Amino acid sequence: MAEPIKLNLPLKREDVNGLKAGDLVLLSGTMLTGRDAAHKRLYELIQQGKELPVDIEGQCIFYTGPSPAPPGRPIGAAGPTTSSRMDKYAPLLMDYGLLAMVGKGLRNREVKDAIVRNGCVYLGATGGSGALLSRCITAAKVVAYPDLGTEAIREIVVEDFPAIVIIDAAGDDLYEIGPAKYARA
Repeated sequence: MAEPIKLNLPLKREDVNGLKAGDLVLLSGTMLTGRDAAHKRLYELIQQGKELPVDIEGQCIFYTGPSPAPPGRPIGAAGPTTSSRMDKYAPLLMDYGLLAMVGKGLRNREVKDAIVRNGCVYLGATGGSGALLSRCITAAKVVAYPDLGTEAIREIVVEDFPAIVIIDAAGDDLYEIGPAKYARA
């Protein structure tokens, strides 16, 4: 098994272009969190030509709604949510500068097309591992939409956050490539 690729956040375009579907990565640095309600608000602001409350240019968004932080920790369990919930909003956010997304599950054709069009990447995190993933988060603060509670947009600092490249900038999709390796002719 290949060694994971260590990447610093926010990502650079050359980082993303060098990734291939199936690559294991360890993310360190600052990323945003957000789920459907926050994505809907960002989407509507872009459509209205208004300024966003956070700069998403070159950012990575982790699709999570973390649980409350226990004493002595910056955040509670922070596992990935189903990415398809953001599929309606993701293409416009990528067109607006979002570079990477972390979640779980399949993406629709419009998202895949936007990934290729914008040279972005979709990363997968293991579902059901929120308590373990939260150990990689060293700091967290709400930066937009505090009224959304757990779905507020947070800025988190991560260290060696594990993920796998699901869809790379060329559009190769691990959910298609993986099973094809084992298909009978």
